[in-house]
Amino acid sequence: METVVVDHPLVVDALATIRDVDTPNALFRQNLERIGMLLIAEATRSLPTIDDTVTTPLTTTAAERLAAQPVIVPILRAGLGFLRPAQDLLPNADIGFVGIARNEETAEPEPYVNKLPNEIGNRPVIVVDPMLATGGSLVHTLHLLVERGAEQPITIVVALAAPEGIAAVEASGIDARLFTAVIDERLNEHAFIVPGLGDAGDRQFGTG
Repeated sequence: METVVVDHPLVVDALATIRDVDTPNALFRQNLERIGMLLIAEATRSLPTIDDTVTTPLTTTAAERLAAQPVIVPILRAGLGFLRPAQDLLPNADIGFVGIARNEETAEPEPYVNKLPNEIGNRPVIVVDPMLATGGSLVHTLHLLVERGAEQPITIVVALAAPEGIAAVEASGIDARLFTAVIDERLNEHAFIVPGLGDAGDRQFGTG
């Protein structure tokens, strides 16, 4: 798996804010979206384009357009934090949703939603989720996408990644490209990323 750490100054600035335990939920969401916008822009740098023409107020000139609109797949619920920047950048993309909860006793993924577009083949697929911890949720999602005919490599965008999660994706055998703001040290005994930022879902939406 290709792994790209995007160390843009705006990314690392926003990363400092979302790591801070004193950052309120609204500011956390805002800075998570800042990171998402920059990471997704980098992750889509190699999207294929086709030649076209466009008529300006003065003349007709050569242009390029996306060859195919991507499919964006946020992993619920934390992945919703990257959905708005993804739609801002790719307003014509289709959106699929995969909902996976983590069993807090076993740290294993428990799926509860699978709403993927029927037509995935021949289109770039971008999976978004702020944190790659154990990799269980992400690997489950990647398998669902491959079963639907998604072309590889599949692009993955996360704010933070743990080495254990990266290893899990690599062990899945699925060809993927990972874009992240940082690779953290490790997982703790509760399978949380260290130093991390806590629970990304709770810090966006509350614990209710």
